Amino acid sequence: MREKLPPPIWVNTKPALQKMLEDLYHLPRIAVDTESNSMHAYREQVCLVQFSSPKYDYLVDPLELTDLSPLGPIFKNPKIEKIFHAAEYDLICLRRDFGFTFANLFDTMQAARTLGYPAVGLDRLLGDKFGIELDKRHQKANWAARPLTAEQIHYARLDTHYLFQLRDVMEKELREKGRWRVALEDFARACQFDNSRGKTNGGSWERFASRKDLSVRELTILAELCDWRDAEAERLNRPVYKVLGEDLLLELAKNAPTHLVDLSGLGLSERQINLWGRDLLDAIRRGVEAQPVERKPSKRQDDAVLRRLDKLKAWRKKVGQELGVESDIVLPKSYLLALAENPPRDRRDLNSILEATPSRMEQFGSQILKLLGGRDAN
Repeated sequence: MREKLPPPIWVNTKPALQKMLEDLYHLPRIAVDTESNSMHAYREQVCLVQFSSPKYDYLVDPLELTDLSPLGPIFKNPKIEKIFHAAEYDLICLRRDFGFTFANLFDTMQAARTLGYPAVGLDRLLGDKFGIELDKRHQKANWAARPLTAEQIHYARLDTHYLFQLRDVMEKELREKGRWRVALEDFARACQFDNSRGKTNGGSWERFASRKDLSVRELTILAELCDWRDAEAERLNRPVYKVLGEDLLLELAKNAPTHLVDLSGLGLSERQINLWGRDLLDAIRRGVEAQPVERKPSKRQDDAVLRRLDKLKAWRKKVGQELGVESDIVLPKSYLLALAENPPRDRRDLNSILEATPSRMEQFGSQILKLLGGRDAN
């Protein structure tokens, strides 16, 4: 399918935003997507919000329109279905940057996963269903740069333009396979999930604390190096890996060089040495002289919890293979952990854990109770 599309509507003023809202607010459903700049900035932010209605495609510029609060009533309105593809990341970003809350969601990627599709990317689904080609090279573009290229604008609008058609195809297949209810339950759960803490591209030494190949002194040096790298990346507004990669940090921490001449032997380029060589040596020296960091002992689960977790994982993998879906479609991780930590004694206990997913309770409740040794398994 190839059609000539009119240009999308660029929304970067309050009057343009108001006009878009007048179009969207009384519709039963809209399509939504976002573009962020995590690969090009230290502190990620939403750089574009795309909306489609049956008639128009809109590109909202949050870098120029700094107050997007008028969009809030649309996102939280249960009478308006919001169609996303791979909604989780978009919701995290929209919550984090603008404090939006959500109701009535349809996620075409989650729908495809629930149906057992082996490839669930938007480009693959649109290509297979409608013969539409997406150029995914622009996924890694710097969406904070202005002006956007014509190619970026076209790519951005296609991310929402065909979601209505894809959504309808997905609903039909979900109903035919008897998986419509479980999909709706997962869409509703996605609206409630909140992982909106501010994301930076920084990193703490504690991520390496469990490594057996690093001594406490090496970890202490690494802590100073991580602090320096975060500060420099924030100053330059770039991801930390575009300052120094983790492999180089680890080499510096393990070898603790004391002279500039030693740095090239560890893999640093001449440019990196010229820019940061003395700063790195200073950070290493601070790490050598500082009080050692403390490794926090990893929290070990109770053996009984781990055994239940293993049993549940093996069971859901087997069921997933029988149904032709990934194991987390059978039982999402949050339920898996809750069941392992609080094994239900009977159907009443189980129902309290699976209350938000009655379709899974009906389909798998007896199996789960039998697996965990609860009463009323049959």
